[in-house]
Amino acid sequence: MALIKKETADKIMTYLLKPLSWLYGGVTGFRNWLFDHGVLSQEEFQVPVVSVGNITVGGTGKTPHVEYILGMLAMDYKIAVLSRGYKRKTRGFILANNHSTPRSIGDEPLQIYRKFGSKVKVAVCESRKKGITELLRQFPDLQLIVLDDAFQHRYVKPKVSILLMDYSRPVYEDHLLPLGRLRESGSQVGRADMVIVTKCPENLQPLEYRLITKKLDLMSFQKLYFSRFSYSQLEPVFPDDDPYNVTLGSLSERDGVFLVTGIANPRSFVRHFKSYPFKVKVAHFPDHHDFSRDDIQMIQEKFKNMTGERKIIVTTEKDAVRLMYNPYFPAELKKLIYFLPLSVKVEPGIEEGDFITELKKQIDSTEI
Repeated sequence: MALIKKETADKIMTYLLKPLSWLYGGVTGFRNWLFDHGVLSQEEFQVPVVSVGNITVGGTGKTPHVEYILGMLAMDYKIAVLSRGYKRKTRGFILANNHSTPRSIGDEPLQIYRKFGSKVKVAVCESRKKGITELLRQFPDLQLIVLDDAFQHRYVKPKVSILLMDYSRPVYEDHLLPLGRLRESGSQVGRADMVIVTKCPENLQPLEYRLITKKLDLMSFQKLYFSRFSYSQLEPVFPDDDPYNVTLGSLSERDGVFLVTGIANPRSFVRHFKSYPFKVKVAHFPDHHDFSRDDIQMIQEKFKNMTGERKIIVTTEKDAVRLMYNPYFPAELKKLIYFLPLSVKVEPGIEEGDFITELKKQIDSTEI
């Protein structure tokens, strides 16, 4: 009976939301038509621009992939990365520096800045055109600019457009907002020069590669790649507070780990910890969550009530950036909270070669 009720409720919800999705699709489709036919103009810059983005709401792993690209190219190009700075409390163009905080530039740009420092210029601006212009004014020797989360920001025409698609949420099985999670029609995948299927399992079989390739049905000029996350060792969020010397492998079934996440799709993060013998408790918050005093008190209370001979708190790298600047985080927990860094490995599809080699080839190409 419960199953029947759920199926009925799902059908009613689909019936109600589908017209709204059609309306949304009409608006986004018309906007793309205006760009495609030159009614709305795109600006090209003398410096190559690489756009990294998606057509799905949240959770495809944009920041780790941007970091992967920056890490692989920083030795060959003088690079800047430009982001909108989602949920920052400031406006206009801001260049990241040692005094930047999540509130001034956003959590993801700050994460990138803390990781790359002087190797990469990191800036935020609502307008990608204005942001690029200001970067080039301040740093005329720049050789490459990477745009974070910019697939829908078509006022800038990138030299290379990289589209990310979550393996567990393929665009060909999704629907437009609000019925599904697509920001725009799946046909817009055709605007990308390179497509990366992210968060793939390690044991992805050749048949799955072929099925995804067939279902995406990319054009001949488009390159398809597959990536997966790998996790490093725990690192303290507050390294100056004499943290415990703990590794995941040193914890037993008698110990406990309290996971705190504020990311769009924490499934792969949580799944990683489920493979260990220790007890796991999870507190999940919305993406880019600004932890309030009540949130911190709730985390503290749940952690206190958690059983285990040894207990630690573990969060994501992005959440760690926000928590280390949080004025409400209690001193007694600072030595008990860690974050788990992740890295990206990109593998070619059926026919494509090495991703970075192909990316550099397209960046350096003189073709328009």
